[in-house]
Amino acid sequence: MARTLNPPVVASGDAATVGTVDWYLRVVVFVSGGVSIGIELAASRLLAPFFGTSLFIWANLIGLTLIYLSIGYAVGGRIADRWPHLTLLYAITSVAAFVTGLVPLLAQPILAKSLTAFDTLSLGGFYGSLVGTLVLFAIPVTLLGCVSPFAIRLALASVAGAGNTSGSLYALSTVGSIVGTFVPTFLLIPRLGTFRTFYLFAITLLAASVIGLLRAPHTRISIRLLIATALLLALMVGIAGFGHRGFVRPLDAGRQVIWQGESAYNFIQVGRNPATGARELYLNEGHAIHSLYYPGDAIQPLSNGPWDYFAVAPFFVANQRPDAIKDVCIIGLAGGTVAQRMDQIYGPGLRIDGVEIDPTIVDVARKFFNLDASHVNVIVQDGRYYMRTTEKRYDVIAADAYHQPYIPFQLTTREFFQEAYDHLNANGTFIVNAGRSNTDFRLVNVISDTMRSVFPNVYLIDTPSFTNTMVVGTKGPSSLANFAANINVARQATPNSALVTLGDAAIKDGHLREAAPGPHIFTDDLAPVEDLIDRILLDYARKGGT
Repeated sequence: MARTLNPPVVASGDAATVGTVDWYLRVVVFVSGGVSIGIELAASRLLAPFFGTSLFIWANLIGLTLIYLSIGYAVGGRIADRWPHLTLLYAITSVAAFVTGLVPLLAQPILAKSLTAFDTLSLGGFYGSLVGTLVLFAIPVTLLGCVSPFAIRLALASVAGAGNTSGSLYALSTVGSIVGTFVPTFLLIPRLGTFRTFYLFAITLLAASVIGLLRAPHTRISIRLLIATALLLALMVGIAGFGHRGFVRPLDAGRQVIWQGESAYNFIQVGRNPATGARELYLNEGHAIHSLYYPGDAIQPLSNGPWDYFAVAPFFVANQRPDAIKDVCIIGLAGGTVAQRMDQIYGPGLRIDGVEIDPTIVDVARKFFNLDASHVNVIVQDGRYYMRTTEKRYDVIAADAYHQPYIPFQLTTREFFQEAYDHLNANGTFIVNAGRSNTDFRLVNVISDTMRSVFPNVYLIDTPSFTNTMVVGTKGPSSLANFAANINVARQATPNSALVTLGDAAIKDGHLREAAPGPHIFTDDLAPVEDLIDRILLDYARKGGT
């Protein structure tokens, strides 16, 4: 005798409600799908100021999110079969919403610990803090994973419609996830910030839960749950509107944070160095200064940093004269420090195109770093895309877009260097600013090896006061001897110029040298730069930060 499956068993009072609230059940599924993926995106921005946005971080974040969702699918299905009540489903979404709102608050002490761990070179503490932070997302994401199978159980009227019911609900959840992907990325995070984005997710899901409870059958338990959820919603609204305003990450060496914000690309901070009065630009992890500006000085003093040395790099070319440098492209404009140095040294007749992918950084540069004074033509665009699409040619192309410690791989490859080579004039020069430690030059060596596969000559200049090396590729005839000769010619014309000062410093302290061809060549297909940097950081910690 054939057996038939019984229809869904629902609690007393729920049977008459499931069909009538089916449309609202779909609303909750949609909202839950959007919040689940939105948490993942917002989590990446919560972690970025401390751990960066490397492939390593994304792999952990995506992998753990999938694990949490898988657990939620399994647990949600089991719970729904045993207790198929609407009120229980909305209780689950209520708890998920409230914990989502607590994530940025609970994450603060762990993230603060990660700073200490990184500063003291305790990689165990650093990665332990990362894991601890990721675990914070376990509860809300797992609970949100329960929603779809639970909703399917409630909406399923018969086995005959199981495929259509489950397919439509999972499709709706996926559509919610699509909305949850684009809305935070292009609207919420750039305008509200990461913390308020978490709060908005929490409030939206809590509000949906309250409405669901209002529509569910009124039992004594559901009324109590409704009151508790309404109180949680009021508390979350209070926190979002009047309470926590975000986390100000402290900067190194007593720097004062005078502005911080978020964009679609970066976590951005402007700091002030009390010892010098200089303003400094920090991005994401904050372990590198990306721009430097001294307010109030008509002529910016030289910093002995990498921004200065872009100006002297072209002088490896034979018979190079300052007045021959007319057109410059800077990929990675940031606060405009390189543009200011080039403008200061070569004069206002220099034509500078500054390419910066992040429009918020451009706004910050204009507000805090006096960008508009450097006569730069700002192009808001991805640097690699600009190289592929522009028809202009330059005397100098400078790449200062490496966001230490993790850098975009697509700006380290032979294909990128070839594109730069193709956009240089006959005697043009391409310059990359590469970070290192005092003793570990592995990243510099990889960059120079890869550039040497494109450029006939590659030279290195170590900056005296910063752990950076300028890697210089020349298109025309060049040699080490040309550098000193060209600086001496410039000395005869303008003995006390910044160009001569920088040239002498490079000769004295820059360890000028030519790079020989090497075996380590990165390509668009294979450029494991993040793995390389992870190994550099690990060795750096093992050696006590030397």
